[in-house]
Amino acid sequence: MELKVLTFILGDEEFAIDIMKVDRVKEYEKTTKLPNSLDFVEGIINLMGEVIPIINLRKKFMLPDFQDKEKSKIIVIRFENEKKMGFLVDDVKEVITLTGEQIDQTPEYSGQSSEFLLGVAKLENRMILILDVEKVLKKEEKLEISSMVK
Repeated sequence: MELKVLTFILGDEEFAIDIMKVDRVKEYEKTTKLPNSLDFVEGIINLMGEVIPIINLRKKFMLPDFQDKEKSKIIVIRFENEKKMGFLVDDVKEVITLTGEQIDQTPEYSGQSSEFLLGVAKLENRMILILDVEKVLKKEEKLEISSMVK
């Protein structure tokens, strides 16, 4: 089994997402704030005529907010239902191919965070947390966000 992933940095950790879920990567763009939205929803952007909600992954994962948002990147994700959403991350690194031997199941004891992890990739000098993008947001959160951007 091989998995081609896009790696990115969030805080001190390196994460990865299945490249097939990535629509594009773009430079930071100021968002339009939505009133009464979930605290980790940064706002919305207009991407080639499409309104895309932007999720601040630092806030979603309860990390300190960005020091300098101007330097951050937006990874536009395409979900199974064809809806798109942007993940605000510190930086995007590279596309790599992981083999089955490099990927471990998420440890049982990691609690809530393991819900949205597919596994942990062990490379020579680093470990990468592989996100299951479909599970980063709970069903209710997805519904609330999609109701904001009709």
